[in-house]
Amino acid sequence: MPLHAAVFEAGWESTQLMQRHREVVSKRHQGRGREVISLDWTLSHHEDGFAIYGVKRSYDDVNHCMSRFQTAVTVVVANPQTFDGLAVAVQLPDFSEAARGYLRMTAQPSYEQMEAARQRLVALLHHQINQLKYRKRTEMVVDVVRQIEAEGHFPKADYAFDNGVLTLALTQLIEATGKHWVSEIESSRLVLWHGQWCRVDSVAAQLCDEHPESFRRLQVRCRNGELKQYWAFTKTIRLKRYGRKRLVIVYEAAALSGTPRFLLTDALHWESARVIQTWSYRWACEIFHEFCKQVAGCLQRRRYANESAQVRNEEAVKRHFCLSCVAQSLLGQAACQGKKLERFAFANEKQTVGQRLYSLTREVYHQLLLLVQGLFAQGRTCEQVLEVLMPD
Repeated sequence: MPLHAAVFEAGWESTQLMQRHREVVSKRHQGRGREVISLDWTLSHHEDGFAIYGVKRSYDDVNHCMSRFQTAVTVVVANPQTFDGLAVAVQLPDFSEAARGYLRMTAQPSYEQMEAARQRLVALLHHQINQLKYRKRTEMVVDVVRQIEAEGHFPKADYAFDNGVLTLALTQLIEATGKHWVSEIESSRLVLWHGQWCRVDSVAAQLCDEHPESFRRLQVRCRNGELKQYWAFTKTIRLKRYGRKRLVIVYEAAALSGTPRFLLTDALHWESARVIQTWSYRWACEIFHEFCKQVAGCLQRRRYANESAQVRNEEAVKRHFCLSCVAQSLLGQAACQGKKLERFAFANEKQTVGQRLYSLTREVYHQLLLLVQGLFAQGRTCEQVLEVLMPD
């Protein structure tokens, strides 16, 4: 019932809520050190939720099997102390291929009856509408970044993301705002090396074999405060379409063993350490995904007995995802109050999400009891108090 009331009956707009949320969050981030906006995407599995908005059956690259899921684009801002979700957008599945197949199968040589012609026209219009509404994941990321930059709440935040959202349109948009970005690129990416186009992993292998001394030992303080050692090679190179960018090849072992990470940035003046540090902020998105899956309940594998799930239409799904951002920020700012179950000794003096949730729950119950106490003090009957707490 509380979920139904918050999602369906309350008079609020998801877009306006997120704009206000970003405004509030930006004020908490001021003066707390460097901040980076990370861009990512994730899958929300719904094996039996066939009618939920955005759910499609497709190949799951993570679990390596066919599955039903939503694709969600996520945006998170992080500083050394905390992080907050700024946006979650669900991708509308692309059913154009199936729709075209249906239209081909149902096509007739001629339509003599007006009703048959009308139904055919309606089917064609539905197909056209779906094509216009569909947005690629990378296009959705660009739209969200454009909105965030237009609001101007994070004027000093650079960007970090992986090759799953890396596009020329995204990098050009970020660079046009005067900000910088760091992205991981795939090992098969071609770079101009000594006048020839080579795969970047081939370049790394050549350097390891012929010039291992070119990898410098670095100590980098990551976003979580951990001081880690890396061995990195950096050089300004040229990529097709992207032009001149700075490449950083990163190993985590002194022997240059294991699979390297290939980082790319438009900041030609940055040193390797700063590029790696910026990239470490990207992992705030992964923590945000974990929170949404385990706590907020909107990005998890759920099973439904039937198709009558409350949160299944487009607006309801959008609201649920928006509320997950707000919930994560509220829990991130909550502090345990020192009760016996809140002393978090088992967590090495760190406040866990569960303990913060416990503290917030106690606070909510405390406010509820104060409300009930006040109502009884006014002479209200039990039925009248119930009507306030649970109106018909």
